[in-house]
Amino acid sequence: QVQLVESGGGLVQIGGSLRLSCAASRIINGLIAMEWHRQAPGKQRELVARIRPGGHTYYADSVKDRFAISTNRANTAVHLQMSSLKPEDTGVYYCATPTTYGSAWWGQGTQVTVSS
Repeated sequence: QVQLVESGGGLVQIGGSLRLSCAASRIINGLIAMEWHRQAPGKQRELVARIRPGGHTYYADSVKDRFAISTNRANTAVHLQMSSLKPEDTGVYYCATPTTYGSAWWGQGTQVTVSS
């Protein structure tokens, strides 16, 4: 079992910044990537950013050039630096770690609210 614990969410003004963190309870065997997803009210959960162990990153078009994903060397923590935040960035942010075993570990989520 792996526990993922997110932190760093909160209320921020439009144009502001937040840094989300996710800590894993141990090294994840078979790790494919570390990801951030979000779910806005009334919408499906969507992939926001992904980073693979080799450093390759992916960003959803809606967050490109505003968000930056990073990990520690052991791939037991992943961060999401969010800047120029917009109201449409509001939602619950989850970290996830898909593995080669066909499963993924998920965190419990952290709320991000962008408001004027």
